[in-house]
Amino acid sequence: MSQLILFNKPYNVLSQFTDSDKEYASKRETLSHYISIKKVYPAGRLDRDSEGLLLLTDSGHLQHQIAHPVPNAGVAKEKSYWVQVDGAITEQAIRQLRQGVNLKDGLTLPAKVRKISPPHLWPRNPPVRFRKEIPTSWIELIISEGKNRQIRRMSAVVGFPVLRLVRHRIGKWHLQNLQPGEFKVLQV
Repeated sequence: MSQLILFNKPYNVLSQFTDSDKEYASKRETLSHYISIKKVYPAGRLDRDSEGLLLLTDSGHLQHQIAHPVPNAGVAKEKSYWVQVDGAITEQAIRQLRQGVNLKDGLTLPAKVRKISPPHLWPRNPPVRFRKEIPTSWIELIISEGKNRQIRRMSAVVGFPVLRLVRHRIGKWHLQNLQPGEFKVLQV
């Protein structure tokens, strides 16, 4: 059996155990600040300025399946995000995201997208900036690929920059009630 760790990665934490940038190494938090289990490795990444579900495992095979999904080979792991965007998102922008958008590194696969009410989340530290004159909106966005900073780039292309990004599901694994910095170990 393999271990699978469900970790709620806090904002501003690197998705690695050591900081390779020596200039910032003593100033930036890494996974080692939260997880002391040996010989587990992240299955994919979650940007430092993103929050939520990060999976770690001691199985190279499982790690590869999660981190490098092949959408047409039956091993795609859908990733679901709650995204707070700057502005009142339009139906046109949602349609564009559903069709796939053209990024510098190519066209994205179509995403599943729907407008949602603000989810019940923990406060972010630091808080998301608030501007009285400009509304924000929340969407749930589900993708099955993982280009670098894909959600942020997709949202920017359709005119709604991301303010907060929380991954709450990867495949069949959910964030559940884990608070930032908490983790749960499963045997798979």
